Amino acid sequence: MQFKLPTTATAPFCPSEVQGTVAVSQGAPFWKKILQFVGPGLLVSIGYMDPGNWATDIEAGSRYGYSLLFVVMLSSFAAMALQCLSMRLGIVTGRDLAELSRARYSPAVARFQWLLAELSIIACDLAEVLGGALAFHLLFKCSLTTGVLLTAFDTLIVLGLKGKNFRDLEAIMLGLIATIGIGYVVELALVKPDWPSVAQGLIPSWQALNSREPLYLAIGILGATVMPHNLYLHSSIVQTRAVKRDSASIGSAIGMSRLDTIVSLLLALMINMAILILAAAAFHATGHTQVTEIEDAYKLLAPIVGTGFAAVLFAITLLASGQSSTFTGTVAG
Repeated sequence: MQFKLPTTATAPFCPSEVQGTVAVSQGAPFWKKILQFVGPGLLVSIGYMDPGNWATDIEAGSRYGYSLLFVVMLSSFAAMALQCLSMRLGIVTGRDLAELSRARYSPAVARFQWLLAELSIIACDLAEVLGGALAFHLLFKCSLTTGVLLTAFDTLIVLGLKGKNFRDLEAIMLGLIATIGIGYVVELALVKPDWPSVAQGLIPSWQALNSREPLYLAIGILGATVMPHNLYLHSSIVQTRAVKRDSASIGSAIGMSRLDTIVSLLLALMINMAILILAAAAFHATGHTQVTEIEDAYKLLAPIVGTGFAAVLFAITLLASGQSSTFTGTVAG
């Protein structure tokens, strides 16, 4: 009797488990068809509002006010273009970026690409797990080590619930995104930004980048926004939709998925802009121009805004961000 090691991964929510598990009704009305394709874009958008983005947005807002808002906007537009290409690749070929890279390039190049992908996932996951751990620390006064363990434990629980029902994971991510979005709507209502200055910050300006410090920070915003592992993830999870392999069905799937991607990344853009606007209104406008740490932002919000509720809400949204991005980072891995 011969024993062979498995050649296909079957962990919860991994591509081989969930490919083609979400039914798509070909004759459904437009609104129902959209609902069937909504989900992959939301999972990908989580990576664009993770705690790494928070750190760069808070520093940009506290140091330079609203002047670097256009960098957040342009970085998000670049991310939309890349994610739409990744989504299209997965739907048209029926294979993800990792599989196609392995097939197209030599083994040495493919292994090098694998190493770069692993390093990018580790780097992103580090910020995501630490962000979740910091939120636990701020909310419950536990140590960062305990926060890391709680974040990892929560991730394992969610990913182990129902491995083949990908819609459950999408629903959980939608709930966490809604938590972040609602939290920042309330935060902005409390700090009352100068909206004409916000509009001015959306206009691209070379003068805003005329010295080394804001230029480096702009590069940091771009690096925190464009996530390499999301390109691999998106090309894979769009295949959860059971699409017929004819040109009309594939064309329809691309159109629906493009709408899902753009709307989801617009939500991520608005949340990233809200973080920078909050930092500009709460810190830069009050003379606190050296706030570069998330924990410092949490401590300063209550005395500046005049209510401890603002700080607690900030920590809750940070927890939602760290936990959700840890989920998707693990799925990407």
